This record gives sequence, C-alpha cells and structure tokens, in this order.
Amino acid sequence: MPDGARIWICRDVVFTLGERTLVMGIVNVTPDSFSDGALFASAEDAVAHAARLVDDGADLVDVGGESTRPGSDPVEADEELRRVVPVIEGLAKARPGTPISVDTHKPEVARVALDAGACVVNDIAGGRDGRLLEIVSGARAGIVLMHMLGEPKTMQEDPRYDDVVAEVNEFLRERIEAAVFAGIPEERVCIDPGIGFGKNVDHNLALLRAVPTLRMLGAAVMVGASRKRFIGTLTGVEDPAARLEGSLAVAVLAAAHGADLVRVHDVQATVRALKVADAVVREPA
Repeated sequence: MPDGARIWICRDVVFTLGERTLVMGIVNVTPDSFSDGALFASAEDAVAHAARLVDDGADLVDVGGESTRPGSDPVEADEELRRVVPVIEGLAKARPGTPISVDTHKPEVARVALDAGACVVNDIAGGRDGRLLEIVSGARAGIVLMHMLGEPKTMQEDPRYDDVVAEVNEFLRERIEAAVFAGIPEERVCIDPGIGFGKNVDHNLALLRAVPTLRMLGAAVMVGASRKRFIGTLTGVEDPAARLEGSLAVAVLAAAHGADLVRVHDVQATVRALKVADAVVREPA
C-alpha cells in the first residue's frame, strides 16, 4: 500500500481507495424490494446470486432483509435475521474471504450478522442508534453511514430542503463525529448521501454533483443509485430492472466525481464500465 493511501478498514479487510472505484453488489432477501423483490427470497437462491456477483467482480456483497423502498413497512428483527443470517453464513462458505456487508439499522441484527461473518454494517439511519455504533466499534467492523430524510414509509411524500447539499453534508459530518466518539476510527467509516431516500430528482442530481464536497469530510464515499426511481423519471423507463443504462451512467459519473464505491444490482456491466471510466479519470500510480 502506498504511503499516505486512503483506506477503508472492515475488520481484517483493508480496501485501498482511489486506485479504482470499488463495487458493492446488492443481494436483497426480501419479498418486496423495489426492483428484485422475491427473486432471491430463499437462502439457497440468494447465496447462489451473491456468489455470481462475486464472480462478476463485486468487491463486497451487501445482504439486506428489510425493504427500504418508498412506502415500505418495517420488518421485525427476528424476521430480518431469519432472512439474512443463512445467506451470510452460506456465502462465507461458498466464497471464503468475500467481504460481506449487512444492510440494517437494527443493533440486534447487526450484532448477529457480524457474528455470522459480516464485516460491514450498512446503516440507512446513519448510526443514529448509539447501540449500533457500539456494536460496530466492538467488532472492529466497517460502517456505512447514510443520510435519509424521515423514514422509508413517508420519505418520498414531499421532501424539502433549504440547501440539500449543505444539509446532507452537515448531517454526515455529525454522524462521522458520532461514530468516532463511539470508538469507530474514521478509516472504518464510509458515508452515503442517500440517493432516493427522501429526495426528489433535483435533490438527487445536486448530491451526485456534490461528491467532491462529500469527499472533503475525509471518510470513504459510496453512491447507491442503481435502478432508482429518478433514473426512471429521467429516462422514461418504468421497470426498475430495465434501468441499466441510466444506472451505468450514474456509476460512471460518480466515479468521475471521486466516489470510492458504488452500490449496484448489475455488477458485471458496472465493473466493465468502471474499468473504462477509471482508466480515464484515475491518476496512474
């Protein structure tokens, strides 16, 4: 690793940032996710899908057992655990050494998932529950702190900001400080502006343009815009699974603006697109 390199540490995994854009593959183990609900509802199907994402080039895999699409209802922790733990354990056996993230904001789910083999907690609530931060700290895990306005059930009803970039930036700055205060070193923290989580099209576009501003906070920066509704609005494509071109455009532009990671459904196509984008925008070693 070059001296002074930016890194993101997730337990024993050290990601070097800046050399290329890292890819987090999405595995939804839910009956109602917005683009792939029920496709991988069984643990066996989800593990097989996750293994394909790894083979396609995913640097880490994000396993989620609760849909957070606009209008979704919360899931009890026991049900969420029933969905995600067999997948985490199964993937750890099928693809040993694969970094696994659990997509949850519940401390009890985070604790069990980390014990099962996850090394990252991807928290849509931005670490607002201090118990979750304590669990991540104790496990020496990585964490993704995301901005969300309100909650999934109501977040898209009428999102408003005076200055979306300034407000999201300040929220994430405060959450980084809270994580560090809880014992999570900054090099274990990644931030996510929360595209589509309480934002309209203009808000999303402003935040995508503001990735360089978010980078100034010091933590790793992830962009998760794959198949989101604003892409459908811009392209006129109603079916989320058919929003590949728009999703690739966002991933490439996020890379060009300095994002360290992108969270995507279509791993193989994204990895190929980013190889070209990174060759253009990343400085040679």
